Amino acid sequence: MNVALETLIAGAKAGKLVSFPTDTVPALATIPEQAELIYTAKQRSLDKPLILMAASAEDLWSYVQGSEIEYEIWRNVVSKYWPGALTLVLPASSLLPKEINPSDPTTIGIRVPNHPIARTILAQTGPLATTSANLSGQPPLQTMTEIAAQFPQALTLDIAAQQKEISGIGVPSTVAKWMGSNWQILRQGAIALDNSVN
Repeated sequence: MNVALETLIAGAKAGKLVSFPTDTVPALATIPEQAELIYTAKQRSLDKPLILMAASAEDLWSYVQGSEIEYEIWRNVVSKYWPGALTLVLPASSLLPKEINPSDPTTIGIRVPNHPIARTILAQTGPLATTSANLSGQPPLQTMTEIAAQFPQALTLDIAAQQKEISGIGVPSTVAKWMGSNWQILRQGAIALDNSVN
């Protein structure tokens, strides 16, 4: 269902499934405690974790844990690539809602998108559990119209009300996992991570 920005934000805060554009591909999102809605809608296996997306890095640090040296390394990477198409998989703190990563609650993927609408929404909802908008195993949908048709239960952003559709690059984010001393690229996406940024 296409809705205005204010309605989508209110729906997200109330625990409904929502969809909005990002700098990569459009997201399906909900508050972390309602992450099951995403798994059900996408027919997604519970061993595939979701990403916690937020308007700023400061909104995400409490969900991860590491040494002072690790935090410094992570902050250096974030300062170079965020906001942007890089998802970092880091050790999770006890604050991580288990619904985000049911099969491995010890890690969490986090990202700050470089997209004005996405960050406007996230600034008001707080961090959301997110993933690409598509049925599991199918290519990501690229438009709000396609998403509204495939996921009628989701509140999708009425782009016409936003003047124009600000679409992303159509390529998913790069996913880099912290291995304790360096990064392992789990998915090569839009950003080529410089492993020397430590």
